[in-house]
Amino acid sequence: MKLLTLLLFLLTFAFQSSHPDSGGSPAKSNAEASFFAYATDVGVGAKKIKGAKMYFDGSAKMLRKKWTYWKGPRLSAKLPVKWPLVRDPDGSGVALSSKDPDPNASQGLYGSADLVTKDEFRDFRAHVEFFVRKRGGNSGVYLQNRYEIQILDGDSTTHGMAAIINEQAAPYFVYNGPGKWNAYDINFRAARFKDGKLVEKPRVTVYFNGVKIHQDEEIQQVWGGPNSGIDGGNDGGKGITDKPGGLKLQSEGHEVLYRNIWIKKLNLKFPDTDF
Repeated sequence: MKLLTLLLFLLTFAFQSSHPDSGGSPAKSNAEASFFAYATDVGVGAKKIKGAKMYFDGSAKMLRKKWTYWKGPRLSAKLPVKWPLVRDPDGSGVALSSKDPDPNASQGLYGSADLVTKDEFRDFRAHVEFFVRKRGGNSGVYLQNRYEIQILDGDSTTHGMAAIINEQAAPYFVYNGPGKWNAYDINFRAARFKDGKLVEKPRVTVYFNGVKIHQDEEIQQVWGGPNSGIDGGNDGGKGITDKPGGLKLQSEGHEVLYRNIWIKKLNLKFPDTDF
């Protein structure tokens, strides 16, 4: 599968390079920088690595034990968690649907029924698999309940699929499309503080379906305001604090499914998230 993905990557890249008006992703620089960037233990179906903990294995027991609603200013959903457990479209196992029945969530009000891990993190590596049921499907994976790696079918901008939201777009052709499983593999290093002051901004490396799309990018701020996550309402999102946060999944009224979520806590002493 990795060889097939690499061949597709190379063919698509060559086509887009020779056809600048072909509608390719505006984030071509990221693709170029990561031209042969592959790693082990990434992509759809990746097994939990040594030292990582499983956070969703398809069971209701694990969902109740390890996840809760984010208690943000817009929360209207009530415990227990009501995200539906559904049959995996692959034909076996169980997936988690982001389509919470809460009326506000069904209207697309983010923050009304978002799920977050009970565990909180500073530096970590995470694996998340997602399946967009219909075109235009929208959700998101939030690092430390602050920084969104977007899930938005049909959008290749800095607000679109696999973007570091509003900062770095991603090469859209890496996306498998709706009706298929996709995977994010993420190395994240939290912001660093000295004497209560921010001295190093957070950093992230992201593999999308086994292809490195963001390489040790510095994240500038939290986007989306106070309803988006921790520190969203602090100084327009620039007032980042030293509080750890969970991995959050966004509910916006779309049926985006999740499975095979695992996380390993790290301690990245140097400002480098590459892997």
